[in-house]
Amino acid sequence: MEISVYSEKLLSPEEAVGLLRDGDSVMVGGFGLCGTPFTLIDALIEQPSIRNLTIISNNLGEPGKGLGLLLHSGQIKKAIGSYFTSNRDAVKAWKSGDLEIELYPQGTFVEAIRAGGAGIAAFFVKTGVGTELARGREERIFNGERNILVEAIRAKAALIKAAKADALGNLIYTKSARNFNPAMATAADVVIAEVDEIVPIGSLDPEQIVTPHNFVDYVVVSRYWKEGGVYVKKA
Repeated sequence: MEISVYSEKLLSPEEAVGLLRDGDSVMVGGFGLCGTPFTLIDALIEQPSIRNLTIISNNLGEPGKGLGLLLHSGQIKKAIGSYFTSNRDAVKAWKSGDLEIELYPQGTFVEAIRAGGAGIAAFFVKTGVGTELARGREERIFNGERNILVEAIRAKAALIKAAKADALGNLIYTKSARNFNPAMATAADVVIAEVDEIVPIGSLDPEQIVTPHNFVDYVVVSRYWKEGGVYVKKA
């Protein structure tokens, strides 16, 4: 029973990224390289026809790692996030005009995603007032303080990373690898979760489940594991 229920969501990495199309907006979990869906990124690189992507992620990985590889493949048109200077290749691409960048303060960024998942169209926030990030945004006074209007963020798809999924697609995360993944799981039309392990229904402690199965459309088993603090691809 558990296998038959789960088979409705289980896809190969190639099948999963095959759901994406040229020009899609795609949320990708991860903080640095922690909590990044490496397997799905690899599979996306193998689909060079899927280009002109708007990637919504805190950063673009590191040079030659994670989303840094997708940047090298030329499939990213625009990046929306907070901390792209961790990848010098992203800075070079922006300076040369090969990459569009839209910056958000990190707290504002994750709140915009959370709002997108909660059905909130926009919100006012003090962060960024009087800076270049506020250019063109509506401004209002609340409690004597200036605030700017920030619209919610949603995407066509979200590629997220979790530690375990049960046979229904309930997800739990490992420590800081949780980062942006749970919020992104609520704010995309199609949610694909890459997981290290699949366990039977009922084996996860309900108190540890962070992302309920109704937010997860498809599950992919990771082809990576962590050794000595480094992510290594399985042979």
